[in-house]
Amino acid sequence: MTTPPYQQYPANVSDKSKLVAGLLGILLGGFGAGRFYMGDTKTGVLQLVVSLVTCGIGGIWGFIDGILILVNGGVDGQGRPLRD
Repeated sequence: MTTPPYQQYPANVSDKSKLVAGLLGILLGGFGAGRFYMGDTKTGVLQLVVSLVTCGIGGIWGFIDGILILVNGGVDGQGRPLRD
């Protein structure tokens, strides 16, 4: 049995998916899940704290952030653009 070849991405493109990051932002944005996935832990923690302090109302930030990631793309924690 052979193993499939390891998929490599170009050096200037992230291994993180724009679709996954956007959907995590939309569905779990109040927890900062999209930002944690992208490697942007500072913003992820900030989204989580704002959501907790505002009793969930701050989750709108993560929802809008997820939509913007899907529409405009984004960068991962190392500054590389997300792959499509």
